Amino acid sequence: MAADSRAKAATLNLRRRLLSSSCRLFFPEDPVKIIRSQGQYLYDEQGREFLDCVNNVAHVGHCHPTVVQAAHEQNLVLNTNSRYLHDNIVDYAQRLSETLPKELSVFYFLNSGSEANDLALRLARQYTEHQDVVVLDHAYHGHLSSLIDISPYKFRDLDGQKEWVHVVCTPTSPQVSFHPQAWMTWQCLSLQAPLPDTYRGPYREDHPNPAEAYANEVKNVVNIAQEKGRKIAAFFAESLPSVAGQIIPPAGYFSQVAEHIRRAGGLFVADEIQVGFGRVGKHFWAFQLEGESFVPDIVTMGKSIGNGHPVACVVTTQAVSRAFEATGIEYFNTFGGNPVSCAVGLAVLDVLETEQLQAHATNVGSFLMEHLSQQKAKHPIIGDVRGTGLFIGVDLIKDETLRTPATEEAEYLISRLKENYILLSTDGPGRNVLKFKPPMCFSLDNAQHLVAKLDDILTDLWYFFLDMEEKVRSCKTLRIQPNSVKHPSGKRDLCLAHLHQEIHQLQLAFA
Repeated sequence: MAADSRAKAATLNLRRRLLSSSCRLFFPEDPVKIIRSQGQYLYDEQGREFLDCVNNVAHVGHCHPTVVQAAHEQNLVLNTNSRYLHDNIVDYAQRLSETLPKELSVFYFLNSGSEANDLALRLARQYTEHQDVVVLDHAYHGHLSSLIDISPYKFRDLDGQKEWVHVVCTPTSPQVSFHPQAWMTWQCLSLQAPLPDTYRGPYREDHPNPAEAYANEVKNVVNIAQEKGRKIAAFFAESLPSVAGQIIPPAGYFSQVAEHIRRAGGLFVADEIQVGFGRVGKHFWAFQLEGESFVPDIVTMGKSIGNGHPVACVVTTQAVSRAFEATGIEYFNTFGGNPVSCAVGLAVLDVLETEQLQAHATNVGSFLMEHLSQQKAKHPIIGDVRGTGLFIGVDLIKDETLRTPATEEAEYLISRLKENYILLSTDGPGRNVLKFKPPMCFSLDNAQHLVAKLDDILTDLWYFFLDMEEKVRSCKTLRIQPNSVKHPSGKRDLCLAHLHQEIHQLQLAFA
């Protein structure tokens, strides 16, 4: 039976029977069955078109013909391991080197971002002869055991924090409403220092020098570790923290952090897996937002590097590479750097250049930021709009003073957008940040359509609420407080979570 001819319910039943429930679906109550894609669009089994606003893996667009053709043509000729000489791997390394600072000149090719970060950890430990790692709160660097250990996003639900991991901790969680004067009371396994978030963190948009203040917190974490006799091998960070809520660190933060880490004998690892390859618009790499003088010791790449094909890369300095080579142990990855993967990687670079997608990300991203900011002025539930290029976050709040994460509201909006054939998702400790990381071919028309639908949902819900209010009052099982809901004009807060809960209860009552 062809996959596209099987009923959606049958596919779902097979998945539930054969796959682990830990392999989760988007929209689990009503998942989407996708059978085809092109550009920034996904198509379900009924031929309905969905606008993909979040898939940063299909970097230059789903099923881009140039990338597909490159993989097909190389597959017809040769696909073997990298122990044989082949032009593709050296051509690809050369092309990548042209986008990077000259100090980053030695390449390792792998299959996934997790493999890349695992190798980066090995490189750092071998070079420094230290073991400990400093990471940002709510960070995620991969699914291997070594990376779960340095990913607070994961390990807090598992075995907890290892002794050799030091978290630059943010005093927020989905259950905690953070106030800047109270942050020192939050406990983070004896280490306390916040994520460089100028919207929710202790050093906010009105602070005179948030970069220095946040970097000093990293310095404090390092000092505490050293007082315990620990030695720092590396600081790992996404150049723009994504899972943590589409965070834009203040300019100068990473440069100062690198000084503190290097002074402690460690290396700076820039994780570009979600944010590299022109996504930020102004630069090819997100770490370049720090300025030309800032050069990480190791950079890791994945996801977008292969447009959906399993490709990853680590690049480092000659000194770090030589220390790794000095062990005498070969580094070999069966499929890493194979001719097909490198042909795909080269094709992605070709498309980025010929279609000028980096400049496109700047133009469309600026347009989207401007129009989302207009929505912020109209709808008080939007607390912050932040981003660069096609990496944008919209932080939803329940109230302006405490900036309490609007978790349920965000979930409701995502569900309503899906009903309008727009696919988006949330991130952040409170799962309240709408994350925009679409394929780079995402257009101005797409951006305008997305914002219009978002506006419609936020506005229409207010008028829908007025109509439902009378019905809710007539139901003895429900209680509603109209004053807790405010008009999207800004005179009243919009409480979508409360509305969603009441409507659901109403449906049950009248069932």
